[in-house]
Amino acid sequence: MLQTFERTPRPERTHCRHSARSDACRSPVASRAAIEQAVVQVFGVGHADLHHLTRGRAKVALARQVAMYLAHVACGLSMTDTGRLFGRDRTTVAHACGVIEDRRDDPLFDRALDLLEWVVPALTSRPTASRFLSS
Repeated sequence: MLQTFERTPRPERTHCRHSARSDACRSPVASRAAIEQAVVQVFGVGHADLHHLTRGRAKVALARQVAMYLAHVACGLSMTDTGRLFGRDRTTVAHACGVIEDRRDDPLFDRALDLLEWVVPALTSRPTASRFLSS
């Protein structure tokens, strides 16, 4: 007996499906540093490549889109604030979120994003050594 399942409709592309606000990412600058650190490690691109004004290679463009997606989703920044943080327009952030959401159909990519969404807030909320040295 063959069972058929109806596909649920995709969410609108204007908002990311995981855009829950997180208090773990307190400072946007610290958030960007943590996001870039994680994305560089996972995607194997150069740190300087993420800062280019042009798209660059497809691998770098995807890594940059993931970084913007994480800033919006994992840190709860608005698309406007995320765009400012990365030197891009809010429409570019919206496009990046749409591209990343479309790629989440791939189970391996989806799992990597799930882990990054968990790691980034943990990296931004961890205490610094200076906090313990001043006591």
